[in-house]
Amino acid sequence: MSTIKVDEIFGDQPTDAVDLPNKLKVGGASVEQGYTASGSEPSSPSNGDYWWDTGNNKLYKYMDGGFKELGVAAGSFFGTRGVIAAGYGTQANGYGADTIQYITITSPGNATDFGDLTRRMYYNASHSDGSRMLVAGGRTSSSYQNSIEYLTIGTTGNGTDFGDMTEARGILAGGGDATRSLFAGGQGQTNTGAPSNRNESRTIDYVTTGTAGNATDFGDLSYFRDYLTATADLTRTVIGGGEDYSGGGNSAVTTMDYVTTQTTGNAADFGDLTKARYALNSGVIANSVRGIFTSGYGTTYENIIDYITIQTAGNATDFGDTLQGLLDPATCSDGTTGIIAGGSRGGSGSQDDNTIQKITIDTAGNATDFGNLNAIDGQDSFNKNNTAASGT
Repeated sequence: MSTIKVDEIFGDQPTDAVDLPNKLKVGGASVEQGYTASGSEPSSPSNGDYWWDTGNNKLYKYMDGGFKELGVAAGSFFGTRGVIAAGYGTQANGYGADTIQYITITSPGNATDFGDLTRRMYYNASHSDGSRMLVAGGRTSSSYQNSIEYLTIGTTGNGTDFGDMTEARGILAGGGDATRSLFAGGQGQTNTGAPSNRNESRTIDYVTTGTAGNATDFGDLSYFRDYLTATADLTRTVIGGGEDYSGGGNSAVTTMDYVTTQTTGNAADFGDLTKARYALNSGVIANSVRGIFTSGYGTTYENIIDYITIQTAGNATDFGDTLQGLLDPATCSDGTTGIIAGGSRGGSGSQDDNTIQKITIDTAGNATDFGNLNAIDGQDSFNKNNTAASGT
């Protein structure tokens, strides 16, 4: 270990400015911190660099591969309570379920009744700000819906009307950050430019999660698709997978798009999933670095779990496998543990599944058993096409 103590550095004269042409370095790394004032992120930042966002009057520092806002504590849209809402069946009650269930993510076990939605639905999307969960869109027995309802995650009870999306649609993706919820893509109404044989959407809507009201247009996905999903961190939402009908039939896709959650605009290319598939999970599994995509239908009922580094565009990497191939499970996380609940499993009869599984987001590997969802209306056959989020 070496110690150098320097009280002053002078030029030829004590009043001269000191110039270090090779910069002052410690351990070979410059200790100088860059500063940029602009309306968009600097293109080639170094760790420790500052950026003043002139468009929003915010200060950021570059660390761990991304710019982090300074001056406010980082928010979170995760919590230890996971809430699973709605569902689909093939027997009684118009095919949809109004049931809401919950689990404690840190304590494996079976789900407990939470309350009821305002109507029986399936094919919804969801997101939370860590205390309020939104359940958006979906389908009743007769039509796709534009409604959004909310519930307070820490207090059991029934759903309440929040507002409406800009389009009626279901089988859409939900994501966002600690203040804003995004709802993207789906199927429901006729859209200009969409394939003529499928009412697919490319619309991205947003709302402020803590303030009831109607959604506002955010931008568009790269193309029309449904049966897609999303993952997110505190600045970026990544929307992946789905079904594309532009060729005249239902083609599973590998596409991942992303948006900066607080900046309206169209989605940009992120990369590809490890395998093309649709009917993936519904609800965000992520932590501050890593996002998860799981399940779906590609060439069979898939047991795939993929992961991405949310702030680094690129292709997904294999994480592990679910306990069985699944379509349409509900998913959420507390930022450490990812929950995969229900779904429709492959095999004889393609039965619906009430199993709850868990993964550790930072540690690649296969899912393990957590517990079971409740039977809805006395049937396990409603534990698919539901959606989930977490909070406290």
